[in-house]
Amino acid sequence: MNELEGRLARPPERGLDGERLRARLAVRAAADGLLDVAYATLDSPMGELLVAVTRRGLVRVAYPHEGWDPVLADLADRVSPRVLAAPERTDATRRALEAYFGGHLRAFDLPIDWALVRGFATSVLQATARVPFGGVTTYGKVAAQAGSPRAARAAGNALGSNPIPIVVPCHRVVHADGTLGGYTGGLDRKEFLLRLEGVDPASPAPA
Repeated sequence: MNELEGRLARPPERGLDGERLRARLAVRAAADGLLDVAYATLDSPMGELLVAVTRRGLVRVAYPHEGWDPVLADLADRVSPRVLAAPERTDATRRALEAYFGGHLRAFDLPIDWALVRGFATSVLQATARVPFGGVTTYGKVAAQAGSPRAARAAGNALGSNPIPIVVPCHRVVHADGTLGGYTGGLDRKEFLLRLEGVDPASPAPA
């Protein structure tokens, strides 16, 4: 571990000076190739969100009930231990989410890093990413688009562990009978997102 890596591994210092130091270290870490996962938080109508990006794209969006420490530890274990708060690296994602919640964005155009997803789940989430704003589909149809028409339950499990909610819109997937099913952020958030997109959660009418 070199000097910079050692400083980055220390707990963040408190106060404005500590924040400035961490910002300078983040810039230095990026310049030295020591920053693989950058993260920041943003306020939203559904509570504070954490977003994390890699060089490939957006890798994680987390709701507050997940806890930031477990989320960051998982990123360190599964993506890279070089995880650091670097808000400027997440600006595009945060601006897009703010525009979406403000009613000014209907389609996300962000690169996605699928590093936290494997196998069939990748196909399910990629199919889900194509469901348009204001549209609703079913678990069965997503499974079919992912190549396994009879795997609706497995598709539901994949959607339940979606590491990039909102941007990969698993809230647009419901049961064939129109009931909402589950959601990683809780049904209240699923209903909120559907309403935001002009869909009545009581009768989502899957296409």
